[in-house]
Amino acid sequence: MFGSAGYPGGASGRHGVRVAARAASGSADAPRARSGEPAEPATVAGRGRLRPARRASGSGAGPDGRAPESATPGGNAPGGSQPLGRFLAKAAAVTAGLTAAGALFGLVRDQTIAHLFGAGHDSDAFLIAWTVPEMASTLLIEDAMALLMVPAFSQALARRAAARAGLTRREARAQDPVRLLVGATLPRLVVLLAAVASVLVLAAPAVVAVLAPGLPDPALAVECTRLTALTVLSFGIAGYFSAALRAHRSFLPPAAIYVSYNVGIIGTMVALHAVWGVRAVAAGVAVGGLLMALVQLPAFVRNVGFGPPRAKRAAPRSQRDRDRPTLIAFGVIAPVIFFAVFRQSQVLVERFLAASLPSGAISHLNYAQKVAQMPMVLSLMICTVTFPVVAQAMAGGEREKARRRVEQDLALASLAVLMGTALVVGYAPQIIQVLFERGAFTHQDTLATASVMRVYALGLLGHCLVGALSRPFFSTARPTWFPALAMGAGLLVNVVAGAFAVGWWGTYGIAAANAAGISTTAALLLTGLGSRIIAIQVRRVAGSIGRLAVGAVSAGALGWIAGPMIPDPMLSAALGCLLVPAMFGATGMAMHALEVTALPGQISQLTQRFRNVR
Repeated sequence: MFGSAGYPGGASGRHGVRVAARAASGSADAPRARSGEPAEPATVAGRGRLRPARRASGSGAGPDGRAPESATPGGNAPGGSQPLGRFLAKAAAVTAGLTAAGALFGLVRDQTIAHLFGAGHDSDAFLIAWTVPEMASTLLIEDAMALLMVPAFSQALARRAAARAGLTRREARAQDPVRLLVGATLPRLVVLLAAVASVLVLAAPAVVAVLAPGLPDPALAVECTRLTALTVLSFGIAGYFSAALRAHRSFLPPAAIYVSYNVGIIGTMVALHAVWGVRAVAAGVAVGGLLMALVQLPAFVRNVGFGPPRAKRAAPRSQRDRDRPTLIAFGVIAPVIFFAVFRQSQVLVERFLAASLPSGAISHLNYAQKVAQMPMVLSLMICTVTFPVVAQAMAGGEREKARRRVEQDLALASLAVLMGTALVVGYAPQIIQVLFERGAFTHQDTLATASVMRVYALGLLGHCLVGALSRPFFSTARPTWFPALAMGAGLLVNVVAGAFAVGWWGTYGIAAANAAGISTTAALLLTGLGSRIIAIQVRRVAGSIGRLAVGAVSAGALGWIAGPMIPDPMLSAALGCLLVPAMFGATGMAMHALEVTALPGQISQLTQRFRNVR
């Protein structure tokens, strides 16, 4: 992703799969647990003793998105409940719907910012301050927090299931591994994040000086940064709640966080912009972060709780220590943390380099990114849906099955992103004009943003491939360092090329450096995957992508020529949505690109599978 916290990339979907892969490999703590789910506790029915959990009589999920209690890990459905696989399909559909809603509200948010503040000094100041929540979102919600706490809660649930037999309710609550884990981690996390947020508030001038040293008037950016720094605390709590709820098979509240986040920004901005100016947007980010935690709070209290009762303090210290995340857990996710940080740092590099350019440069880069990433998000949905198949195949030693699935995913994702790239390149001015040109966002801003977006589009394939290729690396029981090193190499290319090109070509040089850096990472991951994780046929995959790229070039060129022929931008863009795919498909058929010729059959197969699941 380009790093926007407002356009979720479905990161949460892969964290639970990591637990599935580890559980499938045979955990001593959870002999009956699969897919990261706790086995049903074998409780004793007797006076003063725990009784078995009541079976769900309905076939659907509960109002909070939880799986039915009777859905066993293996997929059977005793007691008339639906199979777990069918429930997960419904949960995935709900999550996808709320993710799309969050992205839509994110677009409305950006349109409102463009309408009220245009692309100038005020919007630049806010975007510099927005760097803090963007980085916090990557570390505290989408990657590090989930990769640490989802396995921790899953293991605690497995120990709870094994230890409850024969205990009274009070004893079970006092020795509940889940509550012990919450009591050992959540208070410390809150204190740590509150301290970090306080430091950022106090050090806001230094933060702005580091992020944008060439900014002419940093005072407004400092004020906005002090408001957005509060999200370090709220995002951390929201990420903790999300990880705990997903481990408890409660998917609806975590999926709703970006809807609530963007609603908070939009509402605060509309209500206060006349009084506070762009500071209202920064205040909205703080309000949205608070809503992300609050929307999950009822489900967290109901499913998890806030720690054991006071009587539990007599529990053995060794048991409490056992339920805390260890340094080993941090070592396991360190490759993922560095990969995420290096990837997110692309945004830091761009804003650092653009700070010395004329006012509006940062805003033009930001709006170009937001629109250009849309085809990439759609293309990566394919890999997100099929990633569990890859993880399960890797955990079961079925390397050939994983190879076929990865190659198919790369082909389909490349087809989707290259078709979207052709549309973005061909109709960039019309798309930006329809989405943003109103209010303070002028026609000159449209032309500048569209030109930058066309350059950014050169790296969309690289961004898509990085997202698709990193998943197999992270599907192993212990992630390797290779993706982080490859991402670091790409970041180095981005920094060096951007520092050289910004003086010559301004924002175009920054966008071109981004494309060069991410393409370098994609090439390294593509060549390294076969020798380290899955033996994909690199030459065949590269040949397929090359044929699709030719189709994208021809379709984009046709759109570039045909777009200005229709004066109305909305009508022109709408016709482009028909013309570009038609030209892309015709070129693919002429070049015998298998991904294009087999697409109708694959769509029919996917439709049939969806009907069977439904």
